Order: sequence, then structure tokens, then C-alpha cells
Amino acid sequence: MSADTLLSPTLTSRSDTSDLCQLQEQFNLPGLHQDGDVIIGGLFEIHMFAFFPEMSFRTKPEQLRCYEFNLDGFKRALTMVFAVQEINRNPNLLPYINLGYQMSDNCMRMDVAIRAATALVSGSEKSFSMRNCTGLPPVLGIVGDPASSHSIAISSVLGLFQVPMVSFFATCSCLSDRRRYPSFFRTIPSDAFQVRAMIQILKHFSWTWVGLIYSDDDYGRHAAKSFHEDVSAFGGCVAFSEVLPKDNDIVEIRKIMQVIQTSTSQVIVVFSTGSYLLPLMDEVVRQNITRQWIASEAWSTASTFLIPRLLPLFRGTLGIAIRRGEIEGLKEFLLSVHPDNNTDSMVTKFWQHMFSCRFEPEEALAMSEGRVCTGDEDLSKADLAYSDVSDLRPSYNVYKAVYALAHSLHNLMSCVPGQGPFKGNSCASLHDMQPWQFLHYLQSVNYTTSFGDHVSFDENGDALAIYDILNWHGMPDGTMKARTVGVVDESQPTGKVLSLDEDRIFWNFQSKKPPRSVCSEPCPPGTRKARRKGLPVCCFDCLPCADGEISNTTDSLECFRCSKEFWSSLQKDQCVPKEVEFLSYEEALGISLTTVSVLGACIAAVVLAIFVYHRHTPVVRANNSELSFLILLSLKLCFLCALLFIGQPRLWTCQLRHAAFGISFVLCVSSILVKTMVVIAVFKSSRPEGKGAVKWFGAPQQRGTVIVLTSLQVAICVIWLSTASPTPHKNTHYQSSKIVFECAVGSVAGFATLLGYIGLLAAISFLLAFLARNLPDNFNEAKFITFSMLIFCAVWIAFVPAYVSSPGKYADAVEIFAILASSFGLLMAIFAPKCYIILLHPERNTKKALMGRASK
Repeated sequence: MSADTLLSPTLTSRSDTSDLCQLQEQFNLPGLHQDGDVIIGGLFEIHMFAFFPEMSFRTKPEQLRCYEFNLDGFKRALTMVFAVQEINRNPNLLPYINLGYQMSDNCMRMDVAIRAATALVSGSEKSFSMRNCTGLPPVLGIVGDPASSHSIAISSVLGLFQVPMVSFFATCSCLSDRRRYPSFFRTIPSDAFQVRAMIQILKHFSWTWVGLIYSDDDYGRHAAKSFHEDVSAFGGCVAFSEVLPKDNDIVEIRKIMQVIQTSTSQVIVVFSTGSYLLPLMDEVVRQNITRQWIASEAWSTASTFLIPRLLPLFRGTLGIAIRRGEIEGLKEFLLSVHPDNNTDSMVTKFWQHMFSCRFEPEEALAMSEGRVCTGDEDLSKADLAYSDVSDLRPSYNVYKAVYALAHSLHNLMSCVPGQGPFKGNSCASLHDMQPWQFLHYLQSVNYTTSFGDHVSFDENGDALAIYDILNWHGMPDGTMKARTVGVVDESQPTGKVLSLDEDRIFWNFQSKKPPRSVCSEPCPPGTRKARRKGLPVCCFDCLPCADGEISNTTDSLECFRCSKEFWSSLQKDQCVPKEVEFLSYEEALGISLTTVSVLGACIAAVVLAIFVYHRHTPVVRANNSELSFLILLSLKLCFLCALLFIGQPRLWTCQLRHAAFGISFVLCVSSILVKTMVVIAVFKSSRPEGKGAVKWFGAPQQRGTVIVLTSLQVAICVIWLSTASPTPHKNTHYQSSKIVFECAVGSVAGFATLLGYIGLLAAISFLLAFLARNLPDNFNEAKFITFSMLIFCAVWIAFVPAYVSSPGKYADAVEIFAILASSFGLLMAIFAPKCYIILLHPERNTKKALMGRASK
């Protein structure tokens, strides 16, 4: 590209007048112009293509030519003309200033746009003196350029000279960088806001798994970058990200279609202009693929897509659109436009385009089938889209941009000397205004349009973020219409940013409801998310919480352990109090043991009653009936003490159960021991050498021995209870899901001493009874004692490992079983034979009968 294509006005200094600069060349740039005290520049897309002659560098190149008239772009340019004329008629805004305009066509090309911008800021004067550099700049500022790529390039240059540029359609978020583009402003929200608006929609419908398609330009790339960042921040994921080919290559388009088909995402977000997107839409129609499309503002209102051919698959599309506005009087102004006598003027080209005619007869014959324009054609009967002002969006932004410049200039001129914002509280002068001074007022401009919209710029030059949400509806004539169904307004408080009327939304699915678009369904309470390896965070498995852990929210990342006395519910979604387990009177085991215990006590009481009733008979009186009564009484206590092991543990039951058990059994076993010793003493007294044995082991000695042996156990219990008393204890170690309510023994040594002492007495009794087992039959009670002690020892030897290995309440059940089994063993082995004689064979309950057995 040659140098003269970069800078339109090239100035040279004449040798004879070094202070005079002269314009070397002036390019013929199509546009609109009106003189005024202050000029506002404008860049618009009035033609869609430009033809550049060959650059041979040998001859002067021809002027560029633009073709393919763009009605929308021209309509926006006329909106600027209308705004300038309206301001000039307004006595309250710039009352002593007449605004003018100089608008140029960028022909949708970067190089043409830069050439036009530099021509605007350099001015059209053919020469000027370097000695006189005061006065107004050629243009106050530039309204435009609509393309982000153009605005990036132009602002990079204008920013060096602090010349303001207010775009009405450039949305690239990169332009918010004040360091790189210090003089750039816009009346359309940045793509960063647009992306956030789309995120609001995705969040509202819980669409976390979305596809992304974008154009390969500054607009698409920066929007895609922002989208990736913001969608991750709210917990969503991009299922796929595809770039539309610049050359509309059908092979690349079909690759994108293959990705869409294989993806499980039902929602696709597209950042692109129409020229890139249309080939993809054609392929979507050809392959008949239904998805929920989310349109960016660049194509959500484009009439190119609202056609019958696309209706079956694209109706229901949701789109972000520039805020709609109303401009009173604009329709009448548009209809009042009329061509002048200059056939090269922009209005003339517009007229020829509208009515498909030519003003020159020769040209009419060649290009418009002979139709010659008369200038009397009626615009109200022409293309209705031209005069339709019901859906003003980019044009409304043009209107706001012109008024922003006008209000800024008005504020500058309203400055009171001595109260100005500049050095020494000075004000700017209209006749010697510097661009940076005007930039100060533009940055702080604040006004309200006649439509009621508030206009101001933030620190980055961005406008307030307000978007309309559109939904494509099918019309009776087969076309589609974009209807407003909601608003995204970031000036609203959190939670009210999105306002959506869901009843007005058309969904292009059989269910007529919003589609589901998630990689994985949300994890319900009671589960946690486990990310699938190699996939985005939205793709996960739901794993149930472990026992004792819960999650009470949807999509919980982890499960939380319940506190010590709580356990997870069956659904694992809440902590519930743990089941408290103890041997209860209400359960089958407790009822059975209670029944057996009471039965044993009753049997012991019955036997005691029998013995008391027959206390004078030889069988009862044999070997000291008092000891028999004592044994029966202690056995009754043994049966009853088992009841202390049943029921909810309390301090007094924990302290009493082992003490009562230990003392009762020692009383019983010590009585049996003394009874055994009596048997042996009686046997020895029957021989000459042992006649004094009974004398030294009479009734007082027997009572004293029992009292002494029992007192030792009482002492053990007192020491144990006073030093490390058993207490109720909630044990959570046996079963995590239950609390085992038990009596902690306090001191293992104390408990072992208690059992050991009982075992010692039982062992001695067993040994003495075993040695006396072969005595004559009339003293054969030693055999029964031997058998009873054998049962007793066997039960308690088996008790130790069973007790240690039994968890919770079953340990108490084992101990009760040992108590009852040993008690029944003693009762049956010692007293059953005597009861048999007393009740069933009273004839044998005589002294003669007993002695007779001995004489045989």
C-alpha cells in the first residue's frame, strides 16, 4: 500500500514561504456536508464495497469508487443530519452556535475508513500558515466508525492528538482500554457488557453447557475471549468453540456442523456479523438441525436472517439487541429528503437506489432498464424499511452520539471564568479550543434524551449497559420478526438486572419449553460432584456421600461429616441424632432376660419358702440350715441384680450394678465355701482323730467366716467406687451410626479385682468340694457342691472372652446371662435334689432313712 493511501491530505512546505503549508492532494471521498460554526465529523457504511485502481507507482492513481448502496448506513447518516438540524433549532442548546457536519463513507474497508478519518481531522483547506495555529479544529469530533476493527485503527491515531471519537456501533471490549484509546467513546455498550448480558440469560435458564461460534475478526475474537472468562465465572462451560472462516469455505463450515451435531449442547451462542454467519445458517437448514441460538447484537436484528427460508429452524432465537429508542420527527425528515442538481451527491445516489432509476438518460438505458429519475418520486410509497422508525437501534445511538458532542460543547461554553476546570480555574475558549479541553467535557457529559434514556460515559468511555432481549417469532407471511421480550439493565440492583417476560418467548421445540443444556444433571443433596477426567468442570459424576457424611445443597463439591452425636439420614441430606442403643426393657432381648431374672428370683424365693416350712426336717437341717437360707437369699439377690444391667444407664445404676453383683455372689460363694468346710469337718468328726473338728467350726465361726469374706468384697467395692466409679458413657466407637449408652467400668483394675475375688472363692470351694466328693452317701452334698462349682467356674471362664468381644448392649447381655446361668446352676445343683426329697419323697426325709443309707 502506498503512502498516499494512508494519509489522505498530504501537506508540503513551499521553499519561498516556509511558514505556508499547502495540500498536495485531495481525495474524492463520498459523503454529506453542511457548513457551520463548528463542524462534527461522521463515518458511516453508506456503500458496502470499494474498488481500488491498480497502484503502478508510475502514474497518478485514479480516485477510488464505492458501490453497492447500503440503505441502513445511509439512514444512520441521515439521523446525524436530523440531530444536527434539531440542535440548531433548539434555543436552549448551543443558542449562539450553528453546527455543521462533514460525513464520509468508509465503504466497509479499513483503508478507506482511515483515509476518511485523517481527511476529517486534517481539514479541507488547500493551504494554511504555520504562524496561525489558533482557532477551532477542523472537526469537533467524529461520530463513528461503526466497525470495531476500523475504530481500533482510527482511535490509535486520533488518541495521539486527543481528538474525540464517539462510535455508535463498535463494541469490541478492547476499545475500553483507556491507555491505548484515550479519546474513544461510544454510545453502544462494550462487548464485555454484551457478554455479561448473555450470561444473565444463561444463568436464568440454567444453561451451563453451551456452544460458541464467532467470527475471525476483532469483534468475534475479543467477544469470545470475554465469554470464555465470564461463563467460567458463573459455573458454566463451553462445550465447543468454533471460528467462522473468513472466506466462507464450505469444508470448514461442514466441520463446524459436524461439531454441532456430535455435541450434547442444545444452546449455541454466536458472535458474528451477517456476512460470516449466513453460509453456516444455510448449512444448518440443509442438515435440519434444531438448536437454541443466542444472537449477538451484530445479527439479532438483521433483516437478512428474518426470511421464510430460515424460519423452521431459527424461529425462537434469543438475541441481544441495542437499546431501542424513539426519535420524534425523524420519519417526517426521512420522507422530506430530496435530491439536488448534483448527480454525484450522496442523496442522488440514494434516490437512484430507492427507485431503481438514473438521472442521466444514457446511464438509465444501461443500468435501470431505461427508467429515468424525475425527482418527483414519492418516498412514502417506496421501500417501507427506509421510513420505518419503530425499531431504531443503531440510528438511536447515532442520535445520542451527536447530542453528547453538542452537550459537551454547550457545557464548555457555559464555563464561568475563574471557576473553570483547567489550570488557574480557567475556562476553554471557543476560538482557541484545544482537543484535550473538549475531551474533558465529553468525559463528564450527562444528559437525558427526549425518549427518557440517561446518557453518560464511565471512566473507560463506555455507555450505560442497557440491552433489549429479542425473540424471533414467525409471522403469517412466512417471515420472522424480532420481538422484545426483556431487558438487561446493569444500572439496576443485583437480582433485578435481568427482566424477562417468559410468557412471550417462543421456543422452537416440541415441548414448547426451554431446552435443557447441561453436560451433567445437577447432583442432588446427598451426593457430591466428582469431575470426569479430561472434561470441563461441568461434566461430572454424582457420588453418594459416605456413611456419616451429608450434603444439603445441590451440586455440592464435598460431603460434610456430621458431628459426634449425629449421623447421616438415609438420603444423606441431613444430620439426624444417632440412635442411642442400650439394653432396654422394651426390646425382645431385654424382655427375655428380665423374665428369666424374675423367674429365677421367684424360684429362689419358692425354694426358700419350702426350706423355711420344712426347716425342722433332717434334709434341711443337715450341714447347717442357716447357710442354706443364706445361700438362697444371696441367689435371689443375684437374680435380681441382673435387672440393674437392663434399662438406660444412670449414675446410680452404673455404681450399683457391679457392686450388687459382686457382693451378692461373694455372699453366695462364701456361704457355699463354708458349707463345704462344714461337710469336711463333720466327716472328720466321725473319726476318732477328728472328734474336735466340729467344735472349732461351729455356727458362730461359720457366720463370722461368711461375714469376713463378704466384707472383703464390700471393701473392694467401696475403694473402687470412691476412686474410679463406673459412670454412664456414650460410646461411638463400636458403631459409627449409633451411640452405645453403656456403663464405663471406670477402673479396669477394680472390676478385675472384684471378679478375681469371686473366682478365687469359687476355685477354693470347687477344690474342697472335689476333695470331699467321695465321702459317705449321708454326706454326699459335697458332690452337688462340686457339680455346682463346676458349672459356676465354666460359666465365668467362658464369660471373659465373650464379654470382651461383645459390643455395646450385648456385653451387658453376656454379663446378665453369666449371672443367670451361674445362679441357676448353683440353685439347681445344690437345692434341686433336696427339694426332690422334701416334696416328692417325704419318707426319705427322716434321720433313719439318711442313716440307713450310710449303713448299707
